[in-house]
Amino acid sequence: MLTLSSLRIRWASLLGSFVAVALGVAVMTAMGLGLAASLDAPAREPERFASSPVVVMGQDTLTVEVRRGPGTALVSKKLAHPHPVDSELIDELRELGHVQVEGAARDAVGVDAPAAAVRELVRDRARVLTGEDRHQADPAAARDAEALVGVNSLLGTAAGVAAFVSVFVTASTFAFVVALRRREFGLLRLAGALPGQVRRLLLGEALAVGLVASAVGCVLGSWAAPWLVRALVEGGVAPAWFALRGPVNWPYQVAYCAGVLVAVTGAWAASRRAARIGPVEALREASVDTGVMPWSRRAIGFTLLVAGLGLLAWTLGSDPAALLKRKTYVTQPMVLITAVAALAPVLVRPVVRLVRLDRLPGACGLLIHENASTSVRRTAAVAAPVLVTVALAGSLLGSAATVTGAKAAEAREQTRGQFVVTGEGLDVVRVPGATVSGSASTAVFVREEGTALVRSDARAVSDVAAFASLARLPVVAGDVRDLDDRSIVVNEEWERHEVGSWVRVWLGDGTPARLRIAAVLARGTGDNGAYVTSANAPGAMVDRLDVRVARGADPATVAAALRSTGGTVRSASAWLTATHPHTGPQTRLGLLIVLGIALTYAVISLAGTLLMATSARHAELRSLRLAGATRGQVLRVVAGEAALGVGVGALLGTAVAAVNLAGLAAALGRLSAPVGVEVPWGALAGSVGVCLVVGVAASVAGASVAGRSFNPGRRRDL
Repeated sequence: MLTLSSLRIRWASLLGSFVAVALGVAVMTAMGLGLAASLDAPAREPERFASSPVVVMGQDTLTVEVRRGPGTALVSKKLAHPHPVDSELIDELRELGHVQVEGAARDAVGVDAPAAAVRELVRDRARVLTGEDRHQADPAAARDAEALVGVNSLLGTAAGVAAFVSVFVTASTFAFVVALRRREFGLLRLAGALPGQVRRLLLGEALAVGLVASAVGCVLGSWAAPWLVRALVEGGVAPAWFALRGPVNWPYQVAYCAGVLVAVTGAWAASRRAARIGPVEALREASVDTGVMPWSRRAIGFTLLVAGLGLLAWTLGSDPAALLKRKTYVTQPMVLITAVAALAPVLVRPVVRLVRLDRLPGACGLLIHENASTSVRRTAAVAAPVLVTVALAGSLLGSAATVTGAKAAEAREQTRGQFVVTGEGLDVVRVPGATVSGSASTAVFVREEGTALVRSDARAVSDVAAFASLARLPVVAGDVRDLDDRSIVVNEEWERHEVGSWVRVWLGDGTPARLRIAAVLARGTGDNGAYVTSANAPGAMVDRLDVRVARGADPATVAAALRSTGGTVRSASAWLTATHPHTGPQTRLGLLIVLGIALTYAVISLAGTLLMATSARHAELRSLRLAGATRGQVLRVVAGEAALGVGVGALLGTAVAAVNLAGLAAALGRLSAPVGVEVPWGALAGSVGVCLVVGVAASVAGASVAGRSFNPGRRRDL
């Protein structure tokens, strides 16, 4: 009964937690429904051979035996150059029925014959597809499968961030609620309440909030899911046919239980703090915060800080390439964010001292400075959501832009050509007054440590001498000019990368080969693949020509001659601009969703915290008015405190982002990649600006509400 009575009276103070949990559950529900649709995608009707009951498709996978635990297992990878259906097999199939052949590649044919007879004839020479499996022969099948994997990654990441931020905001809100209710809990203790009863009271409130807010969030999530699916399709992340499936229950169940758990988890630490409040708190009137950092919170904060910095250093030392991956730079900053937020009450005073508003003329600056540094809990509660938003914006957008910039710089540094010709099946022509190097996209496969089959993208060069004169590769050992039909150029990421050693590989069409390592490249940003000669790329067709004009030759004449190849002729700079590595639609949309979630939570938390805090400052505001302060001065002080709290959060968030970006820059240096840091100043300024506007507006609104409760001297300006 006490819990229900408290909820009726204190509903306004719990509104921020309610909205945070409801929003988090809504996001998780919408993401879960989208994830369910991607995991249970509808079967696609075949398009290419829709009229044929059977499709015979050339082998397009490489299957290799690897060690798995005490036994072995077969793993498969898609070939870079799938096998065509050979002419002899096509002639044999024609004896069974009509054969439909499309194009010259003959990667698949349609057969109008009984499936059993076709399988008996084909055996292991090709793949036999029937029913819905015929869609695998469509060109869109591979793109659709890759897109669905991207959808799963995006939705899972966004749901995880939503859960993290909702726990963060809920915990921060409940912690500040406990700070505001110290006298209330002191009175309960004075009336005979035991610490366990106080703790159960707060946890009961959190449970009630979680139960109701989670139900509301499930409803909101069901409304938001269709919008999310449309955004994924229109953003180019999901295929055009992607849509929600029939009724599914597990997203609602998972989101609802997660919401209740988030609410209780967020209130758990606050309930322990509330249980430690003694009866003497009922007699306290001072606004100065004391004992704001119990030893347990200090221990947790410093442990997380050491863990976050240690994890960053360990990854930098053991696998710097991991810091360039999206999953790492999305999740790793959360440890440091949590650590700095836990230590915020300790960091508030030093940061406030750096601002030194007390040196401004007039009394307002002094009041703002002293109130912010003495009311540590309030300032830390305001700074926490800003810290999360700024740290995520700086770390995520900055990391993505930094990696993209490094890839672009790496591509610029690796060519000496003045022209680049691109297209399928280009003719490598001889052009007077120019050096022409043709290459083709391919891949090689290697079994590392006997436990994994690894695919490495590669380029097959037709003229090693011309290629060596035009390429400017980051060679760390050996010489690219030593590449021949019995050798390969690898990078440092390979398990075996010693010049002169031999490696067993499978070529792009699955042919096994044993090649000698001629040169080793730096790992770079991950785009430094392998290099082989055209003899070791069966089925690969030249798709790029790098051209350098000799001294004294006419570039216009060379460009005109290159147009006879049938490809697109561009200057090297224009080609780099057109193929400039950029953040893909999946990553861009995912980052926008994550930052949108963080910014929304920041707005909710700021508004709730400042409305609660300012509305509860009746006595303090009354004292200021009785001391002679005008209404405008009081509002300026309150707004200044909110702005200072936002500024503290922005500084702490910027520091967290700076640490993460510094680690990324160090990783690029270790990988011998171009080092440069891209700071998303626009996103940071926008996030801080939104938080500043919301914070000042909420604090002024709260002060206006508090100001109506008294009228000292009946002044008209109150």
